[in-house]
Amino acid sequence: MTQPSPAWLDATAVLDRMRRVDAVAAMRELFEAHGRGRVTQPPQVLTLLPDNRGDFITYSGILPEDGVFGVKVSPYVVTPSGGKVTATTVLMSLETGQPLLFCDSLALTTERTAATTALAVDLLAQSNAADLTLIGSGPVALAHLRHVVPLRPWRRIRIHSRNISAKKGVFKLRLGELRPAPEIVDDCSLAVADADVVLLCTSSGIPVLSMDHIRPGMLVTSISTNVAQAHEVPPDALARMNVYCDDRSTTPLIAGEMLLASKNGWSRDDIRGDLGELASGKAQAPSPDRASFFRSMGLGIEDVKMALEILRVSSHAF
Repeated sequence: MTQPSPAWLDATAVLDRMRRVDAVAAMRELFEAHGRGRVTQPPQVLTLLPDNRGDFITYSGILPEDGVFGVKVSPYVVTPSGGKVTATTVLMSLETGQPLLFCDSLALTTERTAATTALAVDLLAQSNAADLTLIGSGPVALAHLRHVVPLRPWRRIRIHSRNISAKKGVFKLRLGELRPAPEIVDDCSLAVADADVVLLCTSSGIPVLSMDHIRPGMLVTSISTNVAQAHEVPPDALARMNVYCDDRSTTPLIAGEMLLASKNGWSRDDIRGDLGELASGKAQAPSPDRASFFRSMGLGIEDVKMALEILRVSSHAF
């Protein structure tokens, strides 16, 4: 029997299918399996393109219980008009070794990144957390907000980003009927004052928060950006926080603040748990006298899981 050709889904098609996927539930299922040692997560691989023309990062992963493996390739290509970032995910069958799906990774990456953070918030934030702050206003930041808002009965939501005052009107329209209605705050210090959870979703390569912003009981989450050794919190803060990450075997090797902190005595052994350990109940609970920090670098297993969910939704459509 002839093997059917794998589907190609462009960015519009992926976004359409992502609306029918419960991304947080998918990440919870994935990381519970991760905590049981039932997935394989190799390190990211960075490959430089010749003549300083950019690079590409390879994110791979294996989900044996689902019968699939896959890879996301994310190039950064330097052109005369500037740098361009793209990404493509390939999902393959463990049984046949044949490709099952090719898809654009933009929406996929946005959703899996936000859903991973949301899972960490659900597992690490205080049960009575009421004040939420979002730092950032791009598509990834808004996806974070969409996934995190249902997790707690938030009393107050504040949003801050650079130059946000210039786009307040447009930004408020994009928030739709979100409740409680978010407050747009021009000053970062005011935005994070008394916050229980702070979601850092910026492209900054240097700290967005200072130690003066971070208080005991607060949960701060941070995602990755293309800037070399990017870090949204001061590296020195790690020694004073409960530190968690998406994967303890890979994240400390590439997260900017962890690499910098390790030069001043902080150790990857100080990580209290990764998301697999949290989801499976094996991680140390946060110490209440400290702030907590969750660092996500993005994992190949997340890309493979989301591609699988997209394939399942696509199959149900026919």
